[in-house]
Amino acid sequence: MAPRFRVQNAAVDEQASEQATPELKGIGGPTKSSLLDRLAHFTWAWFTLPMATGGMSLLLSSQTQPHAFDGLQTIGKIVYLWDLFLFTSVAICITYRFKRFPGTFTASLTHPTESLFAATPLLSLASIIAAIARYGIPSCGPWLIVAYRILFWMYFAISFVAAVGLYFLLFTSPALKLSDMTPAWDLPIFPFMLSGTVASVGAAFQPPAHAVPMIIAALAAQGLGMLMSMMMYSNYIHRMVQYGFPSPSARAGMFIAVGPPSFTALALIGLAEAFPTSYHPYFGDNGETITAVLKAVATMTGVFIWALSLWFFCISVLACVAARAEMRFRLNWWAFVFPNVGFTIATISIGRVFRSEAVEWVGSGMTLLLVATYLAVGTSHVKAVLRRDILWEGKDEDTYWGERDHKMERLVEKGGDMGQGRV
Repeated sequence: MAPRFRVQNAAVDEQASEQATPELKGIGGPTKSSLLDRLAHFTWAWFTLPMATGGMSLLLSSQTQPHAFDGLQTIGKIVYLWDLFLFTSVAICITYRFKRFPGTFTASLTHPTESLFAATPLLSLASIIAAIARYGIPSCGPWLIVAYRILFWMYFAISFVAAVGLYFLLFTSPALKLSDMTPAWDLPIFPFMLSGTVASVGAAFQPPAHAVPMIIAALAAQGLGMLMSMMMYSNYIHRMVQYGFPSPSARAGMFIAVGPPSFTALALIGLAEAFPTSYHPYFGDNGETITAVLKAVATMTGVFIWALSLWFFCISVLACVAARAEMRFRLNWWAFVFPNVGFTIATISIGRVFRSEAVEWVGSGMTLLLVATYLAVGTSHVKAVLRRDILWEGKDEDTYWGERDHKMERLVEKGGDMGQGRV
């Protein structure tokens, strides 16, 4: 793929914009200032907002935090209700976009950038369902336990179909090249993988005869998700070795790579703890011994995988710090929050299993940093909307950035040396 250039000559940039076809400029027609007209560029990536908020609601549960205090559970419930409001609002806005602007739905699923975020609604639903076990089941009757089980199996089936379909579209897209590889390519498998997290949180409330099938299915989903991520990681690292880090605008998305090993570690530990001691037709009659073995294997495997999250986290931090002067808000900034929620909960889970007060305090410190990060990213999000840095023509995930860059490169070649530089 041809290298991307930053064109510093305004005349060249304006000429490229004028020559761009309507398809390359994005779908939605002429630039308009009303909010409803701006919703023409309301992309799937907006679901990263309820994704991050739902993750925070799980993190702030008193059942998750090792150093809970009076009122923490109430704070978590408020965040959960805020998440439900955000998810509903985002769903209404994107439905409005697809209804008012015909063709945008199909275009969103075939677009080389926006299609990568088509799985984010399911990711948002995963945290919403999991939080039912944290805030709903303890306060409601047995009916919610049954409802949770039904929701799990529906989510399990739908997310698998989505993973197959979205990867089919990804693999048949002629616009994506290995040089464009980012951890966002892992997003289509994320929802199915999070079936493990959904089961690890809620299986303990289920009757043994229903809990075991949930745990086994969740383990299969978690395994597929982690193995797919490992294969994506090989391409991702190869891409960085050959081409360097992603562009500054895409570096926040590097934190997505932190998610799979983190959520796998916490899911393995949670599933082992949720496995019923009184139901072992597959492993023998000594339930307590078998449960102890499962917990030991899950914990050691979780620690083994957790270190990969730590490495990706450190690399992502350094890459973002190095490019901080060039980074401008984009919706992928919510990757600063959601994957690191899994990293934090996994750290807390490991500390709890090993009864390490030091590790638990590290997890509490990470929680405080994530709360601050969530508030900072949320503030930047609001400012970006007001300043028209997003929800504006040519500034969202529905824009064909690569094609526009190629047009600029051809103009630069015709105009000679005009101060171009590698991004």
